[in-house]
Amino acid sequence: MTLRKPLRIARAVTAFTAIAVTAACTSGASTAQVKPGGRSFTVAAAGDVLIHPELVDQAAKDAKETGEGEAGLDFGPLLAGIKPVISKADLAICHMETPVGKPRGPFEGYPEFLVPPQILTALKNVGYDTCSTASNHTYDHGLGAVRRTLNAMDKAGLGHTGSARTPKEAEQVNIREVNGVKVAHLSFSWMSFLNPTPDKEKWAFNRIDTDAIKKAEARARDKGAEVVILSVHWGLEHYNEPSAPQLELAERLTKETGIDLVIGHHAHVVQPIQKVNGTWIAYSLGNQVARHSSPTGLTEEGAIGWFEFRETTDGWDVSARYATTLMDIPPEVETGEKPPAGAVEDHRLVDVRRALETPDDLSEERLARYRLAADRTRGFLYNRGTPGGDGLKELTLERD
Repeated sequence: MTLRKPLRIARAVTAFTAIAVTAACTSGASTAQVKPGGRSFTVAAAGDVLIHPELVDQAAKDAKETGEGEAGLDFGPLLAGIKPVISKADLAICHMETPVGKPRGPFEGYPEFLVPPQILTALKNVGYDTCSTASNHTYDHGLGAVRRTLNAMDKAGLGHTGSARTPKEAEQVNIREVNGVKVAHLSFSWMSFLNPTPDKEKWAFNRIDTDAIKKAEARARDKGAEVVILSVHWGLEHYNEPSAPQLELAERLTKETGIDLVIGHHAHVVQPIQKVNGTWIAYSLGNQVARHSSPTGLTEEGAIGWFEFRETTDGWDVSARYATTLMDIPPEVETGEKPPAGAVEDHRLVDVRRALETPDDLSEERLARYRLAADRTRGFLYNRGTPGGDGLKELTLERD
């Protein structure tokens, strides 16, 4: 692969064997090899966490059955299917799309979301370490809700970046030590026209601006960050191809900054993962968890991006993998009626590869749906390059 970053990280994980790999430098005149004894680490990242009212109802139903959760809501069963993947990553990054309310509500759905804070505990329990919080919904309920959300994330033990409670916090950088490497996480978004941030509170929300992103990266490097990861909320909803502004920003970011990885969301559907100027860009990983009022099939499909950073003699070698996910949605039936035999009974986030490898007693209809999700997601991810052309492959971790 082409390398252009200064030296940074890595730790060997059981899922992969870190062997010497050669990589061409930018000039093409020399090569860089994986550094003997060098550091390495893995990053798992996923798309939007968008808690629609139907998922709150599901959490209430599950709490009655499990007796767990808080204030009558348990999101654990909803997310349990991805824990074997997320929990294996050295650093797991989610995108918290919306502000949270109080544990007992009231809650709101689209267009001005206010969701249960219990979802944050569930995200932490499946293995997420930190989340981006800059989105077009960040300011749905003003600065008070921004502060409540970040307070709840602190309580749950989740890191966060993209929004702030005070001007001083807005200048801070989310840096985490991962296997002995200082990794910074930045988050920027376009701003909602429905609920724009007041001028006096512009500091509370990171809006997409190339110069602002450059300054944020510079602050991170000054504080010792060896790797910088950017989450960006961009693009057009429900389009499986990145928009012209996305492509233009990706080009600028990979030419004018030293950012090591770009993770995209907002489209609510899967878009390509592509290497641009030597840097991996995941334009959109779709929805991690959502239940739109009018499901399209595509809005239920998502991808977990899995990136391994390995320290080389001249930069970082980054390999990319992906795992397909699908939100199972029960069929709508009249009150008192039973769903068809073999139909989905609950909203559940599914690790598609695992479901296909261990089908148990799943109906042929459900298996067909999982195969469709796997094939379609693969197609969208590769839509800006030939399969494997840049080394993108499906993740093959051993699930517990």
